[in-house]
Amino acid sequence: MTIPIAIVGGGKIARDQHIPSIAALGDFTLAAAVTTARSPLAEVANFRSIPEMMVAMPQVRAVALCTPPRGRHAQVMQAIQHGLDILNEKPPAATLSEAADFAASAKAAGVVLYQTWHSREAAAVEPAARWLAGKAIRRVVVTWKEDVRVWHPGQEWIWEPGIGIFDPGINAISVITKILPGPLTLERAELRFPENKAAPIAASLAYAGNGFPVTAEFDFDQKGPQTWDIDIDTDGGALKLSMGASKMAVNGKAVNVGEEPEYFHLYRRFAALVKGRQSDADFTPFAHVADAFMLGRRSVIEPFE
Repeated sequence: MTIPIAIVGGGKIARDQHIPSIAALGDFTLAAAVTTARSPLAEVANFRSIPEMMVAMPQVRAVALCTPPRGRHAQVMQAIQHGLDILNEKPPAATLSEAADFAASAKAAGVVLYQTWHSREAAAVEPAARWLAGKAIRRVVVTWKEDVRVWHPGQEWIWEPGIGIFDPGINAISVITKILPGPLTLERAELRFPENKAAPIAASLAYAGNGFPVTAEFDFDQKGPQTWDIDIDTDGGALKLSMGASKMAVNGKAVNVGEEPEYFHLYRRFAALVKGRQSDADFTPFAHVADAFMLGRRSVIEPFE
């Protein structure tokens, strides 16, 4: 029996990833949507709030929250109050305090909370973690550069304080915190803010790993080919993850890791959590973003249009 689920938010990520994944897999049925008047989802009933939806459709058992992070706390709390299991998109919330609060509330209420990091579900992540096991890592270089115009056309929320380049950058952080041994400690950060924006468009980060350096270059103004690479030098050879960790190569030779989409893995994981009544709420990548804003030296660059 499938689980009736509602999507909250009718933007690009809901349409590009969540709806097709729900339709392709057999664990959930898209029953409703909570959207604004300007972004209704076709073929399901649309509501303006979770409480309104639950009055009309009490059979809904889960929600996928796909809205911008500001305002997410209230949505999570409404879902908890109605006993709904929750798949929460990244970034998790506006602040760490909000995330900690709704995680505790979900636990107390017995509601399943799945804090998703879709890049951790990329095809090469688990194979990379297995390949790295037992090897001595010498250096890690992350290069994560994309064009905000392509991935967030006309979306002003992306430039709210605390977001900017860290909307994609948090994806890279989610992968390295999954596959590298031990904790990462931020040592230096440089954040480059356009003169007319409240969030950075680029960042340079330097971490101390478990005996090895980790550097990351993030850019939201990449023209031409997009770059989502992680290069890891070890005593057993060189590992490269590319295309957002969907591709893997060892010493320059491609490794077959399959091609199943990230969001298929993500929804399978959510289904397993719901059936087992377990939560998965790791906010480590979000904490690393907060660290970058706390330690980051700010520089102002030309306006972004």
